[in-house]
Amino acid sequence: MSEIGSSVVDRVSPRPHRFVLPAVLISIPLVEALSVLLLCPILLAVALWNGFPIIFYDTGAYMLQGLGHVFLVERSPVYSLFLEASGGRASLWLVAISQCAMTAFVITQFARALRPSLSLWSLLAIVTFVSIASGLPWYAAQIEPDCFVALIPLGLYLFAFHGCALGQVRAFMLLLVVAFATASHPSHFGLSAGLVAALLLMRFAPKSWIERHALPRPRTGLAIASLIIAVSSLVACNYYYTDQLFLSRSGAIFLEARLMGDGLIEPVLDATCPHSHYKLCAYRGRLPTRADTWLWEPWVSPFQKLGGFEKGGPEAAEVVAESLKRYPMRNALMALKDTALQFIWFQTGDGIVPQEWVLNREFKLAIPQQLSDYDHAYQQEGAIWFLPVNIVHVPIAFIALGALGLLLTNAARRGEWRNGLMPAFILLALAANAFVCGVFSGPHGRYQSRMMWLPTLGVVLIVWPKGEGEVLARRAIRDGGA
Repeated sequence: MSEIGSSVVDRVSPRPHRFVLPAVLISIPLVEALSVLLLCPILLAVALWNGFPIIFYDTGAYMLQGLGHVFLVERSPVYSLFLEASGGRASLWLVAISQCAMTAFVITQFARALRPSLSLWSLLAIVTFVSIASGLPWYAAQIEPDCFVALIPLGLYLFAFHGCALGQVRAFMLLLVVAFATASHPSHFGLSAGLVAALLLMRFAPKSWIERHALPRPRTGLAIASLIIAVSSLVACNYYYTDQLFLSRSGAIFLEARLMGDGLIEPVLDATCPHSHYKLCAYRGRLPTRADTWLWEPWVSPFQKLGGFEKGGPEAAEVVAESLKRYPMRNALMALKDTALQFIWFQTGDGIVPQEWVLNREFKLAIPQQLSDYDHAYQQEGAIWFLPVNIVHVPIAFIALGALGLLLTNAARRGEWRNGLMPAFILLALAANAFVCGVFSGPHGRYQSRMMWLPTLGVVLIVWPKGEGEVLARRAIRDGGA
């Protein structure tokens, strides 16, 4: 009798339900837009805590070029003009918000393509974790084009393998973001061109190879279009400033500086001076041993005396060509060494130091009304300590790299090559970035650090538990069957 009574009570007395956040899936357009909006404060968190957007040494040069309309050979005018177009003259916060919005949009599209059943709450949790575990918010809200380099591989991957999931409107918006990201810095062209070349190789690979590995043919139209738009934009902006058509005039100078730091310029001078008539011959035996010293320390380096970025390009190109011709093996080995070192050198905070002594003049001229907030930020007061930050970021980055390698290895071992596409593409992007930056500028922590949120994001999206939508669907089927 007690069992029957208990059964009746169970039927007429509803069981208490736990409060569960509604499963709002990012595949729903309205939720997708809400995701971009809510991700922005997460990406801005570091800058909000700092009291001002994060500043780098180069910020003043971009401000001088974009807000002061002074052409600088070594800086991309595309990003400089973006500072003015996004409202940087009124407030650099508008620039930081614009950058975070673009980053949030690309992350949302990436998550939506990989995990359409992911809920808004899960995506917010994932990006919060990635923001704590990597340098993502340090770059997203930094007045510097570094934040855009990681958006390039994400966008190209989506173009190639998830074009149908994007649709026309999203694809067009993503095309504009990727093209701008590519044009915002000369080194980004190398990364984009390398990845597009890899996609083209896969696109035109033998049919038998594609079928044997059950791989999709990547779509390359939008990827190529993004690169063409980027090149056209940079050439047009250079013409706007100089009335001349060119892509870049500083590549040989940066490469010369890197070769100098690696000890590959001095032997050229020993072998060719004085009959080569290089201006560098006058400083033979007294050249700096660091690329940064050569380029950025005029009290030590004769670089400015020899013409600087404005006039030093032609001789730099000649000296670099001579070094490559005379010492091809040494150059190749040093390039491999620099690439390998760059691949594993990714601590957060490289160059994020007090900048008043560098940038106060530019701030006073371009945005005097923001000077007080700038001076009182934690960064300018020297109150940011990156050791505890990197105790977290660096190990997690290595773990994420290892996890990507493991996912790729497992996919290959099981013959599930399609499942290895995303890990392979991220690893390829990291290797390409390490090559471009390590070879042309020399290894620096920030060059790889600005991309290390990609492996963390990719791994977390793969291993994240099933989306709430899938859970609810299974629960509905189970309850219906009961």
